[in-house]
Amino acid sequence: MPTISDVASLAGLSRATVSRVINNHPYVTKEKKELVMDAMKQLGYFPNTSAQNLRKQKTDTIAVLVPRLTNPFFTHLVESLEDRAAEYGLQILICNTKYDKKRELEFLYLLKTKQVDGIIMTSIENNWSQIEEITMNGPIVLCNEYITGANVSSVRLNQLEGGYIGTHHLIQKGHTKIGYCWGGVLSGLSYDRFEGYRKALAGQGLSINENWLFEGVFSIDDGRRVLNEISEMYDRPTALFTGSDEVAAGIISEAKKKGLHVPGDIAVIGFDDQPIAEVIEPALTTIRQPISEIGKKTMEVMIELLSKKNQSDEHQIYELPLQLIARESS
Repeated sequence: MPTISDVASLAGLSRATVSRVINNHPYVTKEKKELVMDAMKQLGYFPNTSAQNLRKQKTDTIAVLVPRLTNPFFTHLVESLEDRAAEYGLQILICNTKYDKKRELEFLYLLKTKQVDGIIMTSIENNWSQIEEITMNGPIVLCNEYITGANVSSVRLNQLEGGYIGTHHLIQKGHTKIGYCWGGVLSGLSYDRFEGYRKALAGQGLSINENWLFEGVFSIDDGRRVLNEISEMYDRPTALFTGSDEVAAGIISEAKKKGLHVPGDIAVIGFDDQPIAEVIEPALTTIRQPISEIGKKTMEVMIELLSKKNQSDEHQIYELPLQLIARESS
């Protein structure tokens, strides 16, 4: 395998000059650049990009923190992020936090140790006070998720509006006993979405029944569990606003097993508008989040930050629209 010394010998130049050419040093003559490039071509020599990146403290890698890869929302989001990154010659490192605070901090440490150039967070498990110090080591962008006090750029949706329009739709359908499913994470997203639910109820003089609030609900199995809990209640909700299409699908599936009609016995609204929303019967009413656009915009914000030497004042909020998609489940 040819070395940099072989290139220098064939080109008739010093190793230092060859190194400057490889690293695009501005003060090298055109003639010497051509000599080095010709020698590299003849010898079949390729620079050690890992060593180059180490010297530049640049990895061309962006870490993407996701809470649960089995959730199709995050799968599609990561795919969108990766597609956009590839257009700029960047790669992504997928970090599955599993909603674990310790794992999240370990992944964030990758930025502090310069193992990645930036971090995109699609969920937040720790208090921002524990994360803030790490923002001094490179750009962090919040994607979809957000939290009060965060001093970084974010790409988000109006989750308060999402919670409101979903709940208001159920009220318009004649429901006054509306339950709510959520993950239980005290982030800006979950708080605003719940506030939208509360606001829609209050606007019609309806109060929240705490027995109809279901916490720690993320998956299809969680949705099945919620439906089973409801079936044991004397005073049941007639409609459910859920935090994801997966949860809603689990509720509908279990309701059918128990001989309940959707939406006659219980109406259901999801969130995201994943492919499962159109496949399940009855088709799922949901709040559409533009997943591809979220990923694309987030990566563009990250790339813009990486191109700037000083990111301290670049804290911008980019908000994308939500849309109610009415189908048969409501």
